[in-house]
Amino acid sequence: MDGTVLVADDDRTIRTVLTQALTRAGCKVHATSSLVTLMRWVEEGKGDLVISDVMMPDGNGLEMLPKISEERPGLPVIVISAQNTIMTAIQAAEADAYDYLPKPFDLPDLMKRAARALETKRRAASQRIDSAARAAAQGSAIAAAAEQGEDLPLVGRTPLMQALYRLVARVMNTDLPVLITGESGTGKSLIARAIHDFSDRRTLPFVVASAADLAGADGPASVVARARGGSILFDEVGDLDADAQARIVRMLDTFGDTAPRVMATSQGDLMQKMESGSFRQDLFYRLGGVAVAVPSLRERVDDIPLLAEHFLTRAERDGMPLRRFSNPAMDLVRAYSWPGNVRQLENTIRRLVVTSAEEEIGRSEVELVLGNQPAIEPLVGGGEGEKLSASVGKHLRRYFDLHGGVLPPPGLYQRILKEVEMPLIEIALDATGGNQAKCADLLGINRNTLRKKITDLDIRVTRRRKLM
Repeated sequence: MDGTVLVADDDRTIRTVLTQALTRAGCKVHATSSLVTLMRWVEEGKGDLVISDVMMPDGNGLEMLPKISEERPGLPVIVISAQNTIMTAIQAAEADAYDYLPKPFDLPDLMKRAARALETKRRAASQRIDSAARAAAQGSAIAAAAEQGEDLPLVGRTPLMQALYRLVARVMNTDLPVLITGESGTGKSLIARAIHDFSDRRTLPFVVASAADLAGADGPASVVARARGGSILFDEVGDLDADAQARIVRMLDTFGDTAPRVMATSQGDLMQKMESGSFRQDLFYRLGGVAVAVPSLRERVDDIPLLAEHFLTRAERDGMPLRRFSNPAMDLVRAYSWPGNVRQLENTIRRLVVTSAEEEIGRSEVELVLGNQPAIEPLVGGGEGEKLSASVGKHLRRYFDLHGGVLPPPGLYQRILKEVEMPLIEIALDATGGNQAKCADLLGINRNTLRKKITDLDIRVTRRRKLM
């Protein structure tokens, strides 16, 4: 790696780590804790790459991006930030940042992105993007979106959510159709709305088209007329009947240059539906320009405390009592599987806010509320008689496909094992009446191993008579 890198961060440790890593890689490095100093270096013509924090003592790094682009067109900027919301990723994209990474970042990952940025600059030195005019034109819209951002539960620090933010930021101003998949309650329609609200089409209508809207000879034309070049969302498109699917295909085939942007959501596996003949192949490929997979809450457990705090704050703003979770209570909330995802989490927290007698919500109160809710959804198979390995294999292949050629976040092996182990042990314990010795024998594992897994997975064991 060759070039000069300008690093701006008010954290001395981060400056030191980046300076050492980039120097070892063969780069020259200038590091500062001041945006004023960074801009002076840029104006002096120093640097082939900028790595900058957002919140600095003397300003906002994102606000400097149009000035950097105006002063040095083509100078790539990698934004790093502890402000881990979808708004940060979108604002970075709007300001034409080369890339965006949340803190804490993975150093090898950042080094790879830095190397690509330097190589891109060398290959495309003649390609200049004037982001200043674009940022000025869209500044008021972004500011308005930022004000609304507090109400969007699209928050998260986990790698899965950060990857989702970056993908949304990349596709929002394209004309490609978007297929958003995920379990019920994950926020698929919110993602669709965010793509529209933060795009160049934000001043145009956002139309959610139902089967009833598509009915009749004039139904599809009416939907297109209502959209007026904005965005059309087909919510849960996999549930539409064959007639509605055919109407959508015919409608898409009539689109011209001023066509609206098309998006669709589905909690079912459309590829499986297509293979079984219940979903049109031509519609599947028309809608699948960009696949956006929204992770379940089980896949991003570390985001649960952040979401819980968000919902507690929202409840207080709505006039409900001030509440907070005790550590044991939050441990239980994190351990629960949340089959209803973010929507279920929000409803549960609002119920706890109302029913809790004290300001601090205790573990027993959480147990009482969660005890009346389902523990986990079953693994969705591919049909009667299909082997578990085939079902899991199909699910995993689809999971990789939905990442669009990019590898999933590290740690996949342990995440998949946990998804399989938890229901296996729970069902085995239920079958043996909670007798751990019998359960261990049934599973063919050591009893101490079983106990450790029960603890690690936070599985509740209830002893009772069981004839099996």
